[in-house]
Amino acid sequence: MELDDYQSRAATTAIYPSEKGIEYTALGLASEAGEVASIVSKWIRGDKEKINETDIAKELGDVLWFVGMMAHELDIKLSTIATINLDKLLNRQNKGTLQGDGDNR
Repeated sequence: MELDDYQSRAATTAIYPSEKGIEYTALGLASEAGEVASIVSKWIRGDKEKINETDIAKELGDVLWFVGMMAHELDIKLSTIATINLDKLLNRQNKGTLQGDGDNR
């Protein structure tokens, strides 16, 4: 499935107040990222022998949904976000600054 197709189809499942779309999607994204972190922390702590691929995939899917909907609220295509991100990473890689702190490496 293509990113923009996913984003369009996911938007048909969005149920939240349109006037609070950015706030809702930002908070939902943070919440779902926390659920991903929770699964990993339980694995690190030793509560789980391995990370359950189905559980983590579902939570990562929720993260993807919120990223897609926040981008939708801002009228940005997921494919544009992916391109910008790869360009940024490749630029850092070419400059030898892929590691380190800060946004402007």
